[in-house]
Amino acid sequence: MFKFLASSLGGLVMSVALVAHAAPAPVTITIDNFTFNPPALVIPVGTTVTWVNGDDVPHTAVAEDHKTFRSKPMDTDDKYSFTFTSPGVYPYFCSIHPHMTAKIIVKAS
Repeated sequence: MFKFLASSLGGLVMSVALVAHAAPAPVTITIDNFTFNPPALVIPVGTTVTWVNGDDVPHTAVAEDHKTFRSKPMDTDDKYSFTFTSPGVYPYFCSIHPHMTAKIIVKAS
């Protein structure tokens, strides 16, 4: 926290306290051996999640509702990122290999 001088009137000093809120640290989900790791993740609102494909076959990361987020097919070492701006539970899967499932739980700050 730091103080910022707002104004000074006849010896009266008013200050405004500004609180700096750091953005949540980014998080990485690895795709390896046809699994998302971690399979369940709890994060605060505002977190950017990046999926990284470590397999030698393409994968996707698609929200179960098919709307919230949807990556294009990621080849080996490709990445896809999405920032979660609303609390909730977000189940997702690989649209190429639908047996691959996981979920992200986003908590209000």
